[in-house]
Amino acid sequence: MDIIIKEFIKGAREAQGVTVIIDVFRAFSTACYAFDNGIKRLIDVATPAEAIALKDKLKADAIIAGEQDEKKPDGFDLGNSPTEMLTGHIEGKTMIHCTTAGTRGILNASGASEILGAGLVNAGAVVSYISRLNPEKVTLVAMGYRGQESAEEDLLCARYIRELLKGNETDISAEITALRSGSGSRFFKPENLFFSPPTDFFLCTELNRFSFALRAVITASGYAEIIRVDMSN
Repeated sequence: MDIIIKEFIKGAREAQGVTVIIDVFRAFSTACYAFDNGIKRLIDVATPAEAIALKDKLKADAIIAGEQDEKKPDGFDLGNSPTEMLTGHIEGKTMIHCTTAGTRGILNASGASEILGAGLVNAGAVVSYISRLNPEKVTLVAMGYRGQESAEEDLLCARYIRELLKGNETDISAEITALRSGSGSRFFKPENLFFSPPTDFFLCTELNRFSFALRAVITASGYAEIIRVDMSN
């Protein structure tokens, strides 16, 4: 199995084979918590305007969650926050998800044979899913901070997935702890508390909390349907 690590939107566009779009803080962590807390459907879109238009089309059962430059845009119901997935009224809803990096990475992976979304919270399940496929090529795309700067957490997740795919058990607990004073320190800044609470840091770094993968299917409309694939069996 040939495993390549790339970064950013450019990396998503270049990706080939089974492609894993990685966004630990916070897109795919948020998506996992949303599924775990009862959403019935998840749709990724690229822009806030698309999200609002799609909500108008889907009507009553749709909500919009996400961020642009970390903050919840006007017209969105929820932010891109695992904490809000636990505290918001999302059960039975269709959630339209739009973020600066993660959802755009999904939608730009046009050369992939299959697309998955991953964070630390479901990395092991993603490895199980890929191992069942046993593809020749895997591309791991660390989306980075705002899709523009390398992010410790995304590269850590990419390396962790790569090592597990190679059959190497690896302990990354020390590296996860170090994120608290590194790239995760922004969750603890007073000016960020309203839209990026400290609880998000801890929820996003619960390694392998979920036993399901997130598979993206690009639709004719240009959106991505995100499908929960349970790997517990």
